[in-house]
Amino acid sequence: MHLPLRIAVVAAALIPSLTLTALADQRYGVAGEDTYRIGRVLSETHIIYRGVENLSIANDSQGRRYVADVAYTRTDDAGKASVHGKFVQELMHDGTFEDRNDEDPDFLTILNQPFAVQLDLRTLRDLEGMHGTVPFAAASPLGGSRLEGSLRSAAPGKVDGQMVVGVRFKADGPMTGTLPQHPDALLSGTMQMDGTAYYAERGALLLALDATLTIDGKLQSGKDSVPVKITYHRLIRASEDPLH
Repeated sequence: MHLPLRIAVVAAALIPSLTLTALADQRYGVAGEDTYRIGRVLSETHIIYRGVENLSIANDSQGRRYVADVAYTRTDDAGKASVHGKFVQELMHDGTFEDRNDEDPDFLTILNQPFAVQLDLRTLRDLEGMHGTVPFAAASPLGGSRLEGSLRSAAPGKVDGQMVVGVRFKADGPMTGTLPQHPDALLSGTMQMDGTAYYAERGALLLALDATLTIDGKLQSGKDSVPVKITYHRLIRASEDPLH
């Protein structure tokens, strides 16, 4: 079975038989939570996200262009703030995705996630017929290291009234990098990603995603080292009325 899945994108071309409905705008409700545990004394910091997102899709001279705009509330220890994010991605004629504009620092757009926003019909059929687990390896979204894991099918169902095909994802591996809050300190440890994605049977558009990224390691600044555990959770689901 051929499943060309990667963590960042699915490198597969959309075939011409996709219906025109796939070019219509899609609305999503978005939610998320970040949890930070830094230091030997148990102390947690939480950041909560809630908002609404619109995905527009259009053909252009390069291929197919996806634009995701998200408006959300970010709640942390300092209070609440209204934030706007945007991400632009292009599906080229050779079947590869290229990021054009990343103004999504909190990873809340449907384009800035572990699963591709749209599949070709061959890959969708492969997902429908998948039995057991399928191993794969991919590049990590942080630190440039390699993650290894497996894919398996998820129970079919409906999202926003549309029949969907589901796939579960799990992978882990080492990571080395920095955190936005500590750019002068090196974070090293392990990373695990797991989640579930649901694609529309008609048009193969990503309609729902529940993904969690967990980092467990040490933050090194000079001679000082402290343990760190960070969890990022994102839930994005298609809805005509995402505020309810």
